[in-house]
This record gives sequence, C-alpha cells and structure tokens, in this order.
Amino acid sequence: MKVIKRDGSTVDFDRSKIVVAIQKANLAVEEPYRMDDASIEAIADSVASKDRKRLLVEDIQDMVEKRLMEAEKYELAKAYIIYRYTRALVRKANTTDESILALIRNDNKDLAEENSNKNTAIASTQRDYIAGEVSRDLTRRLLLPEKISKAHDDGVLHFHDADYFVQHIFNCCLVNIGDMLDNGTMINGKLIESPKSFQVACTIVTQIIACVASNQYGGQSVEMSHLGKYLRLTYEKYLRRTREAAPELDDETVEKIAKARTKDELKSGVQTIQYQINTLMTTNGQSPFVTLFLVLRENDPYMEENAAIIEEILSQRLEGIKNEKGVYITPAFPKLVYVLDECNCLKGGKYDYLTRLAVKCSAKRMYPDYISAKKMKENYEGNVFSPMGCRSFLSPWKDENGNYKFEGRFNQGVVSINLPQIGIVSGGDEDKFWKELDQRLELCYEALMCRHNALKGVHSDVSPIHWQYGAIARLEKGETIDKLLEGGYSTLSLGYIGLYELTRLVKGCSHTTPEGEEFALRVMRHLRETTDRWKKETGLGFALYGTPAESLCYRFARIDQEKYGTIEDVTDKGYYTNSYHVDVREHVDAFSKFHFESQFQKISSGGAISYVEVPNMRHNLEALEDVVRYIYDNIQYAEFNTKSDYCQVCGYDGEIQINDEGQWECPSCGNKDHNKMNVTRRTCGYLGENFWNVGKTKEIKSRVLHL
Repeated sequence: MKVIKRDGSTVDFDRSKIVVAIQKANLAVEEPYRMDDASIEAIADSVASKDRKRLLVEDIQDMVEKRLMEAEKYELAKAYIIYRYTRALVRKANTTDESILALIRNDNKDLAEENSNKNTAIASTQRDYIAGEVSRDLTRRLLLPEKISKAHDDGVLHFHDADYFVQHIFNCCLVNIGDMLDNGTMINGKLIESPKSFQVACTIVTQIIACVASNQYGGQSVEMSHLGKYLRLTYEKYLRRTREAAPELDDETVEKIAKARTKDELKSGVQTIQYQINTLMTTNGQSPFVTLFLVLRENDPYMEENAAIIEEILSQRLEGIKNEKGVYITPAFPKLVYVLDECNCLKGGKYDYLTRLAVKCSAKRMYPDYISAKKMKENYEGNVFSPMGCRSFLSPWKDENGNYKFEGRFNQGVVSINLPQIGIVSGGDEDKFWKELDQRLELCYEALMCRHNALKGVHSDVSPIHWQYGAIARLEKGETIDKLLEGGYSTLSLGYIGLYELTRLVKGCSHTTPEGEEFALRVMRHLRETTDRWKKETGLGFALYGTPAESLCYRFARIDQEKYGTIEDVTDKGYYTNSYHVDVREHVDAFSKFHFESQFQKISSGGAISYVEVPNMRHNLEALEDVVRYIYDNIQYAEFNTKSDYCQVCGYDGEIQINDEGQWECPSCGNKDHNKMNVTRRTCGYLGENFWNVGKTKEIKSRVLHL
C-alpha cells in the first residue's frame, strides 16, 4: 500500500508511524484514559489491512481518530487530534525570529559570509537581509509546494534566491543600454534624453545601472560598445568649439586640441563609471552587481572610439581604486568580460595591444574574464554576446523580423540539482542512478515552473525602468509582462553541482579518466536533453547552466555529510566541485584543463566558465599570454586565478599566514578580512602547489576553501 503525503509525494505505508503517534498522544493523558499496546497495534493493523493501493495521509489519520472514538477513548482521541494539529503548526511555523535577531546582533555567520559585497553591519544591508529572511520563511511555508521546500532543505535541489521570491522580480539581465541611450529613458519619473557627449552618457549609464540593480536580485551586463558614438560626438563638439573660439588655428592644431580634450573627457567618463558603481548603494545595501562587456565588433563604425574606451577601462582597473588608507585596491565591481577575436587574439592583430593590457590587468587585479568570439560563434549560431552578471547565457532568439536579439532579455530564475547525492542514494548502482536522476529532474522542473508562474500576470508598473523605459522593454503602463516570459525570450536555468563526485560514486574514478569521461558526458547530455525537452513541451526558455553558485558547493556537501556521513573523496572534502570542473586536487596543466572542460561548456549552453590557476601571475605575463591564445582557439569562457599571496587592503604581496586565533592576517596592515585577500592554497605550513589549507577549525577550512 502506498501513502500520498501532503506534498504530493508517494511513499510506502509504514504502520509504525501510527503506533508512534498514538503512543505520543498516550503520554499527554492520565493513566486511566490511555490505550494499551495491544489495542494500539490493533488500530495500526486495521489501517494496514485496508485493501487500497493508495491512501492519503489525512485519510489514515481520520481512520485512527474514528477507532479511538469507537473504543471510547475520548480523552486520548482529543490528545491525538491536538498532536495532529500541533504537528501541522510546526510544519507552518515561523522560523525567522532567531535568524533576524542574530542578524541585528551581527552574529549570523551564514549571512555574513553569503555575499562578500554586502556588509551585514550596515543598516541598509540589514534591512534588505531582514526582508530576505521574511521572504525565505514565507516561501518555505506558504509559497512553494511542500515537496519543493523539503527537497531544498534536504539538499536534493537548491531553490536559488528564495530571499526575493516573495516579490515579483527576476534574476539577471542584459540591459538594452543602446536603446536607452539613443531613445531616452525615465528614472524616478524624470525624463532622461539622449546624451550629446561621452561624459553625460557615462553618467546616465551609471544612473541606469543603479536603478536596474535596485529592482532585480541578480546581476546585469552592459555592452560598452554603445558608448563609442558618444565619444565621437564629444570629439566633434570639441572640434566645432575650438574652431569657433580660435578660427585662426590651422586644421592640424584644431584636431590636436580636440583630441586632447576628448582624451580628458574619456578618462573622466570612465572614472565616473568606475567610481559611481563602487560608491553607489542600491536599495539592497550593496554596490550594483554589474558586468561591463568589452567587445570590438566587426564593421563597427565606431571601432577606434570603442578601442579607446576599452583601453581606458582596463588602464583604470589596472590602477585600482584607493581605499580609506589611500592604498590602491581591486574593486569588486564592475566585473569585466573581454572578448578575444581575430583582431586582438595575440596573433598579430591590430588591437593586440589591448589584449596585452588586459593580461596585465588580469595578473594584478584578477579581471577581466575572457570570451573567445571564435568558440562562442560555434556554440551560439554565429553570435557573440555578454553573459549576464551571474555568468548565465541566453539562448539565441529572433524577433519578428528574423533578427537575433540578446540585449533587453533576462533570466526568470535558477534551480540547481545535487548530483553527488543521487550517486550516494543509488549506492553506486548505475541503473538506480538514472531512475533517481529523472525523478529529481522532475522536481527541478516543478520548482522552475514555480519561478515562471510567480512572474505570470505581473504588471509593468512593478519596475518601470525594466518594463516601460527600455532596460528590458517598452510596455504600456498596466500591461503584463507575460509575452516576455514565453517563447524562449527569457530563460529558466537548471544548474548542477558535483559532476566529479558523482562520477567517483558511480564509476569509482574521476571524470577525467576515459571511463569517467564517457559517463560524465552521458550525464551532461541527459541533462541537456531534458531541458531541451522541457523547452519543446512548454515553449519556455529552459537552459542548462554550468555556473550556479560557488557557495552551493559547500551547502550541498555539508548537508550530505550530515545525512550520509564521511565518504572518501566525496563528502570528506567539505565541498563539491562546481558543475563540470576538474577537482582542484588533480594535477593538470592549464591547457589540459581547458581542453577537457571545453566539451562540457558546449553542452551547458545556459552558462559555463572555466578557471585555471597561474602561479605569480604578475611575474609571469608571457605564460598568461600563451594561455590567452589558447583560450581563443579552444574554449568559450575562461578566467584566471592566482597562487600568489596578496592583500587587497594594503597591496602587500608577501606570504600571508594564519595567526594564533585561526584567522588569515596580513603582516603589513593587519587585515583579517579573508574576502579582501588572495591566499596561496597550501596545508599547514607546506608551501607546495595544489593543496588546500585545512586550517584550525571547520569554519576556517570553509573560508579558505572559498578563497
């Protein structure tokens, strides 16, 4: 006999649960009113004997109450009803009190470490986090089906951004900045007309970024090539004004003056973007989560202007921003994504000088990331476009005129699946694994549909900057956004964690071995085929997303270790590998790693990035340039990490050690904030490569692994 639980899931009938429930009610009444064990067993047997294939859990409880009444155990029946009611209250209980009070006391460590860009001691950030805790609670108790909430709590899946689910807002987007600059926009009820100069255009861009960030919960990306035309307008303005002010000057002198003034305005405009982004605070108490997309497009009439803009952005990022001590540090935002194409892939192209500058910037400031236009065109029907702030990608989509469109589109939400847990519960049996995988994928589908359904019927008035004034669309006031949710215009992302650990559990080897690789690719193709099937069946833009969240690697591993114990090379590490990545402890060179991971990037069309670590990057520029050339020819999206100790607060680049309190501490300035330093991965004093620091406590281990 099967029992249908409240969350809709089906489990085998378990008579012992009836016995336990009555026994607990027994303890709540005095001795004369209690039922003996034999009678309790008889009630359980009577329910078990029902000739039914399926029973609702509420039906079973009704049967128990009826038998207690028939036995004239009225006090016991009352206690059982109260017990049943109390359990229902527990399921729906508010859970925010302690977490919010801990936040106000500034000792909620989970929140403090969740986002290094949000300071939980600041009032505006606390206000956002308090709202987030309330949203999580309402989402868990009321808004999500119970089986989805339970699956999230059990680490079966991760329902991302539950702290914003109560609101009618979405994840991340590609801002249609070109349309907003060319055709104007509205901010806070005020008309912003098309700018006439580069400096004004940069100011408007930062205003748009701040407003967009305050009305969504994920990252945004802005393509900087739209600013080229405004830099030319500035040059033409200075030409005209110089001629008017000094008509006696020859053309060569006038042009020289105009270029010098344009260069000054270029520097000021880029500085405006950099400083505004890092000093503005959005309504959620943090700097805007924004990515600047640096691309030189073929046949761009403003190619030279855009090359100058990219050069200035990279130069200012290389310099850094001064902190309160007057030391130049690496700002967290904006993130930079630099596109490698034929003209700048370090093979004799006209703009190779920009790429060499980008490499210097990566060596010192960890950014930019790199996209290969060559590989991206292969994977996305000849298109090159920015990832969204969360590194997810949009699927190709054409408008009614058959033109590809990427800017002005968005991601509705993300749900990630815990692959290693499926390997654990299937006991390494591959047949059981595939069955369990499909069952859990259906749970993920239902969770993603909760995301979609939460946005249906939402009116454009909820965020005018997005829906009415061009960031996404130009809908009428009061119009619903429904048409932008359908037909693949926006995406719904299925993330995944731990392909390496899953392969270990099912095949007993790494996914970098021939046997493991074959299995891992089958799993990946199955995930992709599943999202493609969902897309075909619903008309919605489902996509497979390979970069869901670094912190999720630790959450899933922590849950599984608590549930299933320590499993060698799986839960014992304290983390799972992100998506398809090679485990950090495998000794592979950068080229081999990129070569291996590139095949998984193509399958994860909803988002994918690969990392390599290069020791002492600032003193190894030739090696970095070699890797950049390899990226262009072999992998779509990549990023560098380094193994050099470096304090972002004071610029110290010597060795950083753990102090007596078990904290990383800069010997130069005393900085103890692990989010503001890069630390060589090593174990307890050993300075070799490819090792994690185990630290002195589990907390330190977790922090260091995150570095």
